[in-house]
Amino acid sequence: MKNLLLKGKVTRKNFELDFDLALPGSGITAFFGESGAGKSTLLRAVAGLVQPSDGQIRIGDEIWQDDEKKIFVPTHKRSVGFVFQDAALFPHLSVRNNLQYGMKRIPAEKRVISLEKAVDLLGIGHLLDRVPDTLSGGEQQRVSIARALATSPDIMLMDEPLAALDMKRKSEIIPYLMRLNAELEIPILYVSHALEEVSMLADHLVLLEKGKVIASGKISEMLTRLDLPLAYYDVAAAVVNGQVIEEDREYCLSTIRFSGGNILLPSANLSVGQQVRLRVQARDVSLTTEKPVNTSILNAFEATVVNLSPDANGQVLIELDAKGTRLLSRITSKSVNTLKLGIGKPIFAQVKGIAVIE
Repeated sequence: MKNLLLKGKVTRKNFELDFDLALPGSGITAFFGESGAGKSTLLRAVAGLVQPSDGQIRIGDEIWQDDEKKIFVPTHKRSVGFVFQDAALFPHLSVRNNLQYGMKRIPAEKRVISLEKAVDLLGIGHLLDRVPDTLSGGEQQRVSIARALATSPDIMLMDEPLAALDMKRKSEIIPYLMRLNAELEIPILYVSHALEEVSMLADHLVLLEKGKVIASGKISEMLTRLDLPLAYYDVAAAVVNGQVIEEDREYCLSTIRFSGGNILLPSANLSVGQQVRLRVQARDVSLTTEKPVNTSILNAFEATVVNLSPDANGQVLIELDAKGTRLLSRITSKSVNTLKLGIGKPIFAQVKGIAVIE
């Protein structure tokens, strides 16, 4: 699918959303920002629930709004799968009937995703004969996502789908969202204000602040830019994409190869050859100017200092380049002076295996 083009303004009392975006036509694009940034309003504009002025909404070759050509496609005619924070299932219908109700929106000849496929992708086959009140919050949300998929949409819109769930339920759903991204070519626009969630799921990130688009780009680049606020969160982390090359059964370790070398982490039932995404938090990356020896830290790889940003608390945030992969490190200003760190300085980055998040 070709890129998504989203342009327009939404004006309300004491608030204005102004956006002009060209986004990838596949993968997960996250709209991220604090409450009131305009994330959900932007999503509603794509769905046609809000009509922006000076608007242009194009999903591939489909024109849903073009004010210059006086085109506006109403919501019910847009091929959209919408998932809200509340699963909003029909309580009197079984899971199977909830899914079949969703399929009624689309003629049989236009169905690309079968009911069986949606059920398989979300792992809900064992729930089909149950009613929503007997399901956990996580199970209800998986059914809600499957119902949206069963309409064979051109695009999926997810408005904080995990916000109402506790960490255990979130961790149950995230692998299914990853599977959707890996196995389907349907673009997903995903709203969240949780940075950890976004860094695990998103391929592309749009950063919003008070109705303005601050930046837009690949997740791996956005998270490590020192000119953006994301790098200064307590949970600031870099995304590392790699491949499993070895499973050490004796020591229960997985070896992940990425552009900067190898990362060892506690085995998590991975398979050799499997593609993985890792999160390496800035607070877990230490630096040394010499290759470490006789240390319990198993991961050490060459990197170069790209940028430094001191704060008022005596700490310095450092952007690193590990042969094409960007990392962050947060250390004290005293350590920076002791190591004589500056832009272009070659160093070794050290990361504890147990600190890496898969």
